Amino acid sequence: MTEAAQANAQSNTQPVFNIEKLYVKDMSLEVPNAPAIFLERENPQIDLQLNSQAAPVEDGVFDVTVTVTVTAKLPTKDKVLFLIEAKQSGVFQIRNLPAEEMETVLAVVCPNILYPYLREVVSDMAVRAGFSPVVLNPINFEAIYLQQKQQKQAQSTEAVKH
Repeated sequence: MTEAAQANAQSNTQPVFNIEKLYVKDMSLEVPNAPAIFLERENPQIDLQLNSQAAPVEDGVFDVTVTVTVTAKLPTKDKVLFLIEAKQSGVFQIRNLPAEEMETVLAVVCPNILYPYLREVVSDMAVRAGFSPVVLNPINFEAIYLQQKQQKQAQSTEAVKH
């Protein structure tokens, strides 16, 4: 085998990770009690729901989406100030990784790349709606992934017992 052929064969087996595209897949904002809600002076209670998912686009290319739903309510009056839902996505080229590593990259590495962009989208939407910026706290996607993995293992162990 020639040196060029060896280099080519080696490059075909090297791990590949590329960000092909980052984009906002979906965003929505609701201010159901406007304009009266802008007269309220009470600090809102913020509820946050977070989710991430990955789907193959083609061989070695994946679409990863982190979705957040932020609901701001007045705790004493149970009125919604605003509701923001945003989906930040990315198209990633990921090749030549073992299956167990691929799962971690899709559940931890890709969401870690997307989350700062999602935080910016949410903050910007709140400001454009006339409210103070919503600063989302950092998220440890690795801890979430490990917790979900442990829950699945516990459920499968429990299912085997019954």
